[in-house]
Amino acid sequence: MAVAIPATGSDASGRTITARYSSSVLIFRVGAISLTAGIEPGHYEAHTVVEAAGLAALFTDFDIRAEVEGLSAPGALAPLRYAHVERTGSKVRAVDIDFAGEVASAQVTPPFGSLGVPPATPEQRSGVIDPISAIFLLSQARAGGAEAACSGRIPVFDGKARYDLRLEAGGRQTVRTPAWRGEALLCHAWYEPIAGYDPEDYPSAAELRHPLDIWLAPFPEHGFYLPVRLHTRAGFGGVTIEVAELDIRPTIATP
Repeated sequence: MAVAIPATGSDASGRTITARYSSSVLIFRVGAISLTAGIEPGHYEAHTVVEAAGLAALFTDFDIRAEVEGLSAPGALAPLRYAHVERTGSKVRAVDIDFAGEVASAQVTPPFGSLGVPPATPEQRSGVIDPISAIFLLSQARAGGAEAACSGRIPVFDGKARYDLRLEAGGRQTVRTPAWRGEALLCHAWYEPIAGYDPEDYPSAAELRHPLDIWLAPFPEHGFYLPVRLHTRAGFGGVTIEVAELDIRPTIATP
C-alpha cells in the first residue's frame, strides 16, 4: 500500500502515520491492509500487512507482509531495501531486494521456478524503485503543483516483474470514505509490463485496458498527499480500496 513523504515547504519535523484500508468487490469485503510509516527529513520507512478478510477469508488463507526503507528528497526517492514475505496456506516465499547498488538485485527463498520470459535485464533493473516507494513518489506535492505528481512514468521492480506505471492526472473529485472526506486529486496509473513475466502470468488485454484510479487527499498541514481511495475495473466487479482508519502525528523524539 502507500504513504506520502514531506514535500518542499513542509516543516522539518518527522511524522508517524498509521492507517487501515479495507478492500471490497461490489458490496463484499475481501481484504484488509494495515500501514505503519515513519517519516523523517531525508529518510522514510514503512511496514504493511495485506490479508484476506470478509468473504475472501472463507476461501483463501493469504497474507503479505512488506517493508521498505530509503532516502528521500523533494521529488525524488532512493529506496535502500525492500522485502516482503508472501504466505498462501502452507506455502511461504520471502523476497528481499537490495537497491543500494546501481542495479537492483533480489534474493528469493525459495527461488522462483522461472524469472520470466524474458527475465528483467540488469539495464531494466537500473534506476527502478519498489512497489511501495512508487506510491510514496505519487504522494509528493511537487513544486509544479499537485497535478505534476500525476505525470510521467515510474519504473518498478518487485523482485521478478519489471513494469512501468504511466501516470495521468484526472482532475479533482469529492471523495467520502470512513476516515476522510473532501476534494481529492484523481490520478490514473496505467500498468505497463516490461519483463519478468511467465507466459501464463502475463496480464491480459482486458486487465490492461483500465488504469488503477488513485484518489490523493491533500494534507497541507503536513506537506503531502495521501491515497484515501483506489479502484480498478479489472476483474469481475472491480476492486475498491478505501481508508477506514487514519492517524497522522508528529514523531516523538527519543532521548
